[in-house]
Amino acid sequence: MSDAATTATETAILGGGCFWCVEAVYLTLRGVKSVRSGYAGGHTEHPSYEEVCTGRTGHAEVVEVVFDPSEISYADLLRIFFTAHNPTTLNRQGNDIGTQYRSIIFWTSEDQKKTAEATMKEVEVADAWDAPLVTAIEPLTHFWPAEAKHEDYLARNPENAYCQAVVAPKVAKMRKLFARYQKDA
Repeated sequence: MSDAATTATETAILGGGCFWCVEAVYLTLRGVKSVRSGYAGGHTEHPSYEEVCTGRTGHAEVVEVVFDPSEISYADLLRIFFTAHNPTTLNRQGNDIGTQYRSIIFWTSEDQKKTAEATMKEVEVADAWDAPLVTAIEPLTHFWPAEAKHEDYLARNPENAYCQAVVAPKVAKMRKLFARYQKDA
């Protein structure tokens, strides 16, 4: 392979509650090149965090995960997604309540749509959860990046009470459950 050759990447857009949690989980994975918090699925252009938190923009808090499919597949990213949050609670993750916290997969190609549907069916058949999945699967119309203060939130705010009580324990659990995908494994 020549030096000019580059590895093709893909992008996944996933919403599983607060983007600080989802971002922190995906940042640890081998094959993930970048993770960016943002907003998708709404009707307001260039929404702010404060606007999205009102629930009136229609956006979900999401992460944009750029990954190398030769190192981790889209299906495996989705399997982690369905484990990293509760996909059975409508518009809620723990104490975070509102449509901005909905469980949602935004697909960017027909292949992603088919993989998302198949992976969701796989999770449903496995009876991994004690209630039906409510995760929406929709085409991505636009991804709006969140403000810079939301990037790498756990690493920059380890003393934050939400990070200590919610984000850090979730990351620790996911590192254990998906050890084979960890960058340092």
